[in-house]
Amino acid sequence: MVVVLGLVMGYRPEGGVTGVAVALVVAFGLPLSLLWAAVALLVPDQAVVISIANVVLMPLSFASNIFVQPATMPGRLRAFVEVNPLSHVAAAARGLMNHTAGAAGAVTWSLVATAVVTAVCAPLVLHLYGRRG
Repeated sequence: MVVVLGLVMGYRPEGGVTGVAVALVVAFGLPLSLLWAAVALLVPDQAVVISIANVVLMPLSFASNIFVQPATMPGRLRAFVEVNPLSHVAAAARGLMNHTAGAAGAVTWSLVATAVVTAVCAPLVLHLYGRRG
């Protein structure tokens, strides 16, 4: 929705690979949904699941390079931002859409983070769901 709104407002990506960038963001989001499915299978109350998700996702979102350039941040926060997987996904999507140098490294880190979260969460969710049934 954000990309479509940006295109309607006049943003024209130089890279021309908007679909690839969106696919990368969606590919990162799917394993995160496995994480929240695991939490939902462990916690009986849905309001608690939403609260846990907010407690985790808010710092990840705001302590990333999505809103502010890391160069303007204090040292400790900048160190966290540089290892935050959400920062890598945002940098990869920006790099792909704007055709900037260095996008390949961010894309690689995004795909590695996606694979790691999937490798950890998929078996966990299957185990918890099988135990529940």
